[in-house]
Amino acid sequence: QLHVVESGGDLVQAGGSLRLSCAPTRGTLIFKVNAMGWYRQAPGKERELVAVIDSTGFRKDYVESVKGRFTISRDNTKNMLYLQMNSLKPEDTAVYYCNRATALRVGISGSDITSWGQGTQVTVSS
Repeated sequence: QLHVVESGGDLVQAGGSLRLSCAPTRGTLIFKVNAMGWYRQAPGKERELVAVIDSTGFRKDYVESVKGRFTISRDNTKNMLYLQMNSLKPEDTAVYYCNRATALRVGISGSDITSWGQGTQVTVSS
């Protein structure tokens, strides 16, 4: 089973930037060989997969609302997953989670995944 710890969330002004990090604490082999993604859940909203990356870091995809602003990356030698977020908007406010992705398909809720980390809070003020 893959266990992760997310970090890097903060309170920022609109237009600001943040870099989120995800570190597996258990299941590093699972991390290395699987596609990974960043999910977010805003208050009262369904969780959404906004960025995905394949196991090698070569292929990436994003939901339309974050394209051009967010960049997902990974470093398998360090067992780390990142999300660089630029030009942040208030609508990006959410708890951000990282987890495995069974396919490179964004927009899904991840409702089939039963194990989640604590997430990291991103709050963007106007």
